[in-house]
Amino acid sequence: MESRDQLLKELSLIEKWEKDQKGLWFWERLGRLPFKMLDMLTPKFIQDKIGTLLDELGSYIQTGGQYLSSEKSIFHFIEKKTGQQINQLADIQDIPVLVMKQAALDLGEQRKKVATVQGASTGIGGIFTLAIDIPAVLGISLKTLQEIAMIHGYDPNDKAERVFIIKCLQFSSADVVGKQAIINELSDYGKSDKQTREAISQLQGWREVTVTFTEQFGWKKLFQMIPVAGILFGAFANRSMISDLAETGTMLYQKRRIVERLGEGGDGE
Repeated sequence: MESRDQLLKELSLIEKWEKDQKGLWFWERLGRLPFKMLDMLTPKFIQDKIGTLLDELGSYIQTGGQYLSSEKSIFHFIEKKTGQQINQLADIQDIPVLVMKQAALDLGEQRKKVATVQGASTGIGGIFTLAIDIPAVLGISLKTLQEIAMIHGYDPNDKAERVFIIKCLQFSSADVVGKQAIINELSDYGKSDKQTREAISQLQGWREVTVTFTEQFGWKKLFQMIPVAGILFGAFANRSMISDLAETGTMLYQKRRIVERLGEGGDGE
């Protein structure tokens, strides 16, 4: 395992990334403005689909539902990266954080390709296939975050872990104030049952997560409403969303694992 100095170095890089998120606020706001117009132009069947997403997201928090990922595929993925046999999540927990980080980044690249194809294929039909694209991207997003969680040795079958995953999803689409609030909420996540319960209770208003998620589509999805031309915009929008999300998940899970190791001593071998 890595030394304490190595862990502190990685932690400082993550903290710098957190500070850099503040500079995204203006562009995020600019990207979301047209969504208000998109909302007015959106047919009822798409609004109904977004409403269904609210219920699905709530179901995911409670039970995992249809979005739970397979551990076996991630174990195989980690085995290829490390050359060691993985039979359970506990076998992953002592892997060096830099190996976890690289595995998460590689996984993110794979998921970006899937999202790109998804966005391009649903962009063919313009607004009529937008109703298919939005839940599909949500599914890819949750799958990506769950897999990044498992790469770092955490179990999405645990409800508290699914709350952390939703917080990552919320972070990627929040403004600067929201990002800072989430960072504060997650700073000591999992250290005590009380803190975990507080994070869960704060998600009682989890519907706002879906609202910010759909708002994040912004002007990109506005252009995807145009048949055929939507292929290009759909591919770009989905790729950029999953890219941001994979980066967020990797950074927040890296920070969590590093802080835990430092708390355990972190002197390494």
